[in-house]
Amino acid sequence: MAQALSRKIDQCRLCGSARLQTVLDLGSQPPANSLRSSLSETVPTVPLVLCRCETCGVAQLTETVAPQFLFSQYVWVTGTSKGAQGYSERFCDEMLNRVGPGASFAVEVASNDGSFLKPFIAKGVRVLGVDPARNIAAEATAAGIETLPEFFGGACAREVTAKHGLADIAFARNVLPHVPDPKDVIAGMAQCLKEMGVGAIEFHRADTIVRELHYDSIYHEHFFYYTLRDVEGMLQGAGLHAFDVMESPISGGSWVVYFSKQQRAASEAITAARKGEEALQLHKAEGWMEFAAKCKAHREAFIKLLRDARAKGGRIFGYGASARSSTLLNYCGIGPGDLDCVVDKSSYKHDKFTAGTNLPIIAPETAFADPPDRVVMLAWNFTDEILDDMARSFNWTGPVLLPLPGAPKWIRD
Repeated sequence: MAQALSRKIDQCRLCGSARLQTVLDLGSQPPANSLRSSLSETVPTVPLVLCRCETCGVAQLTETVAPQFLFSQYVWVTGTSKGAQGYSERFCDEMLNRVGPGASFAVEVASNDGSFLKPFIAKGVRVLGVDPARNIAAEATAAGIETLPEFFGGACAREVTAKHGLADIAFARNVLPHVPDPKDVIAGMAQCLKEMGVGAIEFHRADTIVRELHYDSIYHEHFFYYTLRDVEGMLQGAGLHAFDVMESPISGGSWVVYFSKQQRAASEAITAARKGEEALQLHKAEGWMEFAAKCKAHREAFIKLLRDARAKGGRIFGYGASARSSTLLNYCGIGPGDLDCVVDKSSYKHDKFTAGTNLPIIAPETAFADPPDRVVMLAWNFTDEILDDMARSFNWTGPVLLPLPGAPKWIRD
């Protein structure tokens, strides 16, 4: 019998409690990266519902889609973003500053194309990536960044240490929300680290998601929506100690949490972050339910702005066939009657159609050969980079609709 695409949880993935409270129902949607080469292909849909555990407070999805379906062939490539490439240099420097001199081996969990390992190589650090997307792992290895094509956890960590030894540095960027058993990933990172090593976990921060209405970050790849408190609790459970945080620009606002096996003094940054999060009371239901109400109002405002512009005539392109844009388009019911196409740089996505909303995905060079009248910035977390690229590469400076963060608005209109 074929394995079911998804299963509905009946208890919290972290603490096992059956007390799950629905926060926001985004409807039944295809997994975000289910891009089709032809509209004749069928796409499965899965309920996309955010809930929270009333016992431990962690926000999570009610459905678990099989990770093999989501990640074995992947279409997001880190290197397509200039902003991510620039940030990788800073990330490396900050990591090395915290581990101290003499670091010789770094392991990255969910390393994608290896963009964040390249700066370590340039500084003489031996590296190993681990990523389940076999297509991307193979390309990274061919490019000189050894990448193990596996899901990371305790078993994989034992394999890594047996073959490569213990690491001075272990980091996992924007992956912990993607795994149904995050405790296994953290335990694996602990196994990989030397006694004086330093680890880092980067994740889209729940306080920013709630404050700025990042409901487009809710999709089937993200099982969890973590607070700093949630991540610290898992680290403590693995005998690890968080001692510092750094703000990251990725995903429109993320935390990088630094941890070690040895107890270190808490930095001013992590102390302030803990206090700020406590003030929002995200461990309680009220903050999340208010978020849900604001998301519903935001949807109506966004639809009105777009369709009012459409009624005036002219061509409107979306920019960014990202996973988060899939949630936004599906939840808001945006399709071919609203947008002419979606532009994206990733060659993995070209000549395909958006999941569930059936919009053609086109390379920028092709799309801007016949320029649009307006653009909807679906990849709004890369707004500055994309605005600059449209102006510099295509001499296009027309009106742009920013759906998020916060209230939707037209700029340059």
